Order: sequence, then C-alpha cells, then structure tokens
Amino acid sequence: MSLLDRYVFRSFLEPLVLCCGAFVGIWLIFDLSGHGADFISAGASAEQVVEYYSCQLPQVILIVLPIAVLLALLFSMSRMSRSNEVTAMLFSGRSLTRILSPLIVTSAMFSGLCLWLNYEMAPQAEALKRVAMDDIRKAKGAPASDEVKGHLFKDRISNRTWFVRKLKLSSPVMEGVQIIEQDAEGNPTRKCYAAKATHDLVKQQWILQRGLIVDLNAQGEVVKMDNFEEQGQRIMENWPETPWRIASSRLDPNQLTVPELQEYLDKNADFSSRRLAPFQTALNDRLALPLTCLIVSIFAGPLSIVYSRRGIMQGIATAIFLYFLLLVTRNLLLALGRGARVSPEAAAWGPQLSFLLLGLFLLWLRSGNRELSTIFTSKR
Repeated sequence: MSLLDRYVFRSFLEPLVLCCGAFVGIWLIFDLSGHGADFISAGASAEQVVEYYSCQLPQVILIVLPIAVLLALLFSMSRMSRSNEVTAMLFSGRSLTRILSPLIVTSAMFSGLCLWLNYEMAPQAEALKRVAMDDIRKAKGAPASDEVKGHLFKDRISNRTWFVRKLKLSSPVMEGVQIIEQDAEGNPTRKCYAAKATHDLVKQQWILQRGLIVDLNAQGEVVKMDNFEEQGQRIMENWPETPWRIASSRLDPNQLTVPELQEYLDKNADFSSRRLAPFQTALNDRLALPLTCLIVSIFAGPLSIVYSRRGIMQGIATAIFLYFLLLVTRNLLLALGRGARVSPEAAAWGPQLSFLLLGLFLLWLRSGNRELSTIFTSKR
C-alpha cells in the first residue's frame, strides 16, 4: 500500500469508527430506555445485562455498517475534494478508480464480514436475545420463549397429522400428542394418543408414553385398540418425522441461519411453493444483503468527488437518496418474494445487482469527468 493509499484509508477509517460508535451508542440508549425497568425489577446482574447486549451486536453491526460506510466515505472524500487533494492526486497521474480503490477494497472486506455475521450469528441474535431475557426474568416465572402451545402439523410424505399440546423447539419431548394416519384417499386408518412423545435421534424412532392406539377400517370402524394409558409405552418404527420438522412450520425464516434454512428447504421440499417462498427468499437475502457495503462504496465514491461547493451538497444528497432508495426497493421486493409474487432470487438479488450496475455507471461517468445531466443535454 502506497503512502497516498494509506492517507486515503486513514481519512476514511476515522469517521467510520466515529459513525459506528455513534450509531451503536444511540441504539444502546434507546434499548436501555425500553428494557431498563425490566432489568431493575428482575434484579439483573451486570454480567446478565452485558450478555443480553453482546448477543445482539452481530445484528446491530450488520445494520449499522452500510450506513456508516456511506457517511464516512461521503465525509472523507468530499473533504478531500473541497481542499483540492483529489485534484492534486489526479494531476499526479492517478485515475479516479485508483484513488477510490483502497476504500472499495475495504468495503469489500466489510461485505465479507457482513456475510460471516449474516451466515449464523446475526439471524440467531433475536433468539439469543429472548433466551437472555428469559434468564433475566426467570425469577418472575416467565414462560420460555421457545415454547409452542397448540401446534398442528401435517406431513404430506407419511400422511400423518400431528396435534401437539406443548413442545419446545430445542427439545425432543412433546406433551399431549394426537396423531392421525390417513390413506391415499385421506381416510383415517389409525389414531394415536399419548401424554408424552419422545424422539430417539440415534435409533430413529418415536416412543409414545401413556396413551391409546386405535386402528380403523375403510368405514372408520374400530378394528383394534391398544390401551396403555395407565403405564407402559409403545415404540413406533420408521416414522420419518422429527421434532424439528414438526416444529419447523412455526419457525420464523428471518431468525434462521443459512444451514437451518437449507435444512428446512431440504426436509420440507414437499411443501407448496407459496409456503416455501419466505424461506427461499430469506436464504437468498442472507447471501445478497452483505453486498450492501461494497455497493454503497461504488456509487457513493464518485458522487462524493466534486469540484465545487454546490456540487458537494448535490453529490451528498444524491448518495443518501440512492441509499434509502436501495433500502425501500429491497424491502418492497423482499415482501413480494415472501408472498411468492416474484421469484426469491429476483427479490433478494435484484436490488443489489441493479444498484451495483448503477454505481459502476456513475464511476465510469466520474472517471471521464462527466456529469449525469450531460448524458441527456449534450449537443449532437
């Protein structure tokens, strides 16, 4: 890295650190104002409060970093433009792309960091936040955040419908289970009732405890009854359902990691495309969202380098407008993707690639010292 590259990088890094610190501080103040009373009433220790906020940092960084990159780049490059430092670099033989390359490379590295955070850590932040709050409120008898009551699930592969009175997403045990098996025509062939059902992951079998199993004929009449309500248990072999698959229909795709989304789509491939659309959209968004840092640097860099005071304000305003336009477009298309109105790939990658191309176009214009307006007003 040359001396000029180090100078440009340092000019960008200082406001970046200040912006990140300011945004994280503002978030911390607002969150403390909302949950401070809960911490005090529950008698939370300092260690619990630190754990509560540290588990949310990946998600906060993922949100804060793109806007911090935008503001830091606009501040540093517009200041260098106003003091004619950029002009001196251009007259020394450096191209505009070469001047911006340290910032673009750094932003690409930040995109890599965001990809790493968005792969597992950031999606888990909301669940970890609830777990930490459960620990803080434990003395008050608050229910577990991962507990689901009155859950209905239909497995189209095995033609079994499950109704579970209570289950936990992280537990292999379910309470108050009713299972109805059906034939290809949808007629019930067996009904199982159990006070508790436990899945043995090693042996791949279900253990029903204190219940009743009733076999039915084609007319719906009882042909066999196995009552073990008082004591005993029954082992059900070759049932492909797992607690995770049964509970997966209640999962929020925005809180699932990339491996969990892939597992959901693999194990629930028999679901309708409309039902899978939110999870497919979330999976694509996990990979597309981190590009925002790189995209911001590509379209904000050319707009922040101007040669007049009027141009500085116009360039900054345009860059901020484009960033918020990117956010609005992304949120709109993601909503359409989750509703199966557009393909998941188009919903997640469409805004990112469109603004990336726009940024490259603006970089090409500025490299030739041309304004966007000259494209439409140039004389023929």
